[in-house]
Amino acid sequence: MHRYDDETERLAHAVIDYARHRLRLDPVPLDGPRSYEELLASAGETITEEGLGGDAALALFEQVLAPACISVDHPRYLSFIPAAPTEASSLFDLVVGASSIYGGSWLEGAGAVFAENQALRWIADLAGFPAEAGGVFVQGGTLGNLSALVAARHAAQARRGGARPDRWVVACGSEAHSSIDHAARVMDIDVLAVPVDDQGRLTGPELERTLALHGRNDVFAVVATGGTTNFGIVDDLAGVADVCAARGLWMHVDGAYGLAALAAPSVRPLFDGIERADSMIVDPHKWLFAPFDCCALLYREPALGKAAHTQTAGYLDVITEGGDDWNPSDYAYHLSRRARGLPFWFSLATYGTRAYREAIERTLTVSRAAADEIRSRPYVELMREPNLSVVVFRRLGWTDRQYHDWSDRLMAANFAFVTPTVHEGETVTRFAVVNPRTTVADLTAILDTMA
Repeated sequence: MHRYDDETERLAHAVIDYARHRLRLDPVPLDGPRSYEELLASAGETITEEGLGGDAALALFEQVLAPACISVDHPRYLSFIPAAPTEASSLFDLVVGASSIYGGSWLEGAGAVFAENQALRWIADLAGFPAEAGGVFVQGGTLGNLSALVAARHAAQARRGGARPDRWVVACGSEAHSSIDHAARVMDIDVLAVPVDDQGRLTGPELERTLALHGRNDVFAVVATGGTTNFGIVDDLAGVADVCAARGLWMHVDGAYGLAALAAPSVRPLFDGIERADSMIVDPHKWLFAPFDCCALLYREPALGKAAHTQTAGYLDVITEGGDDWNPSDYAYHLSRRARGLPFWFSLATYGTRAYREAIERTLTVSRAAADEIRSRPYVELMREPNLSVVVFRRLGWTDRQYHDWSDRLMAANFAFVTPTVHEGETVTRFAVVNPRTTVADLTAILDTMA
């Protein structure tokens, strides 16, 4: 099993040929899910005593399993938040897997950690973070938010000399991502929901009013959002920063989707105040063209993250007592980790940051054109002007069932993946545009199906 022989050589060529073929497809197939019963009938039991052999297993994946997965990089995949990894990042993902690199410590992966940290530095510079800022690439935004809040609570308790309230509380806007509630359940803390303004933003004045009404000294952090999932709304980061500074609260910015737009000059002013945050996250696997699973978690003062997350054990002493070595395992709720930031680094190093800026601006331009197209049609209505690249709209007169039937028809026709969403109890739909290959023609073709 652990021997590179002629059979392995043939399998290597087959796997690489498959990857090359997949990367050359333009457009990629949309494909779609199949039921368990359908897959079982087609694939059968794939884990057997003697094994299928590499050629058969690869053929099974190519012919049965892969077509039962929706391609998130299809230009008409517009649901949730899509992904559009560059060719370079996808190719380098193969290299990372083949290189057997452990990405948790400097001792074992110094070269990989060095490269990852340069990619993190680019993001930190976009945000205006200080030179000493740093962090780690984790699996996704949910883990990034959890890790930041664990660090924030640890820092708050340290400032209080170890004292703690009956219940810790984190404040966030009522439009915050579901991962904040989830993190609170995991941490066994409470959430103080702050009403948003008529633009859907958490603002400094409303945060101050809510905290004053709350009246207790148990809030340790505030989570602001740099681009909500449903609408792409950016909170009043400067106003939130003012309140956090005045009250001595940790400010975390969840920018899993939207903070990629820090690279886009046309919308950079929306994020004024981000430079004052204590921590932030952004997912390169969303709008920064990296493969899954990759979230950048950054701390203004990395030592605070390290104090909260470093694990201790006799077998880890050789790592944790390494002086100034940068060990990624110290900065989030994890220990073992792959060097998941390397495909993103390789793509940045390959294409340069200007290409990233231009690609993000291109998606913003397409999103604005989609909003114009919606305004021009009598049967659809724009819900609000897009802040970033999420365009939410309603089909006038449609019921919830009609939205779902329409979405199912698009999927069944292998035409597009656009799902309904719910806002204030109303079923509507949305385009989430993060793929530079998505065109205005793609979006108008989808709108035509609603007539």
